[in-house]
Amino acid sequence: MLEGLPPNDATHVMRVSAPREKARRIADLISETYDPAEVAVANFEAPDGEWVVEVFAGAAFDPDDLKALVACAAGEALADAVSFSQIAETDWVAASLEGLAPVRVGPFMVHGAHDRARVKGATIGIEIEAALAFGTGHHGTTQGCLAAVADAARRGRPRRILDIGTGTGVLAIAAARALRTRVTASDIDIVAVRTARENACANGAAPFVRFVHAAGADARAVGQDGPYDLILANILLPPLKRLARPLCALLAPGGTVVLSGLLDAQASAALSAYRARGLHLVRRRSIEGWTTLTLAREAGRPLLRR
Repeated sequence: MLEGLPPNDATHVMRVSAPREKARRIADLISETYDPAEVAVANFEAPDGEWVVEVFAGAAFDPDDLKALVACAAGEALADAVSFSQIAETDWVAASLEGLAPVRVGPFMVHGAHDRARVKGATIGIEIEAALAFGTGHHGTTQGCLAAVADAARRGRPRRILDIGTGTGVLAIAAARALRTRVTASDIDIVAVRTARENACANGAAPFVRFVHAAGADARAVGQDGPYDLILANILLPPLKRLARPLCALLAPGGTVVLSGLLDAQASAALSAYRARGLHLVRRRSIEGWTTLTLAREAGRPLLRR
């Protein structure tokens, strides 16, 4: 797993070996703490069976801060085992793509250009290169959302879809390709919007997706295409809780909301916020320690205003 992409001037590396679950917790906590445009985290299995976490950045780390995060995630002993080093500048885009295997979720295969020839038959290939925007398909949150999109396609065809916090646009592209319907995709980060728009063009989804640079769900540009039959929100717990009221206000009767970016331990807090708005749980998925929630609003049930 590689979350974020090391900038080409990345010369500072933190490294620690740990059992698989502790390595995952370390990688997750560091990924959540730092801006992925500045710091990238790799988590992989070494030949000896031990798991390794590597953290890359262009500026020197504060060793005490990183050791504190490792200690919080996996204990003082592993914090003491952390090592720091410097490396030569590398073209991390090219290097990361060399080993980035395609990800299959239901009818979808998310892949880089180097695996384009592996898309066969009825598979919906989505070509996403590593970039500053989040979402190459390898993270459990993205996989959970892709599975939820596949579920929506099996149940019917939502007429209007919102992907809020679109990142690379992978979910908007998947929804557009599978459902052949209108998708509104927004992000607070203009770099993500540009990246997502380019990806949509490259994947033949541009005619179906309107990309919006906007903060939150209250923006007029986000609401004008609603109400939505399907809303996708792969963000993090704090913004998901803040968005509960405006997202539910944008949801059509009988509509579905998919929430992700949640550690397993955070799922109940997100679920509580949306149940308070009148939604009920349809399905809960856990992939590599990350939860994706699918919730729905009954067709005849009014939205709760509290």
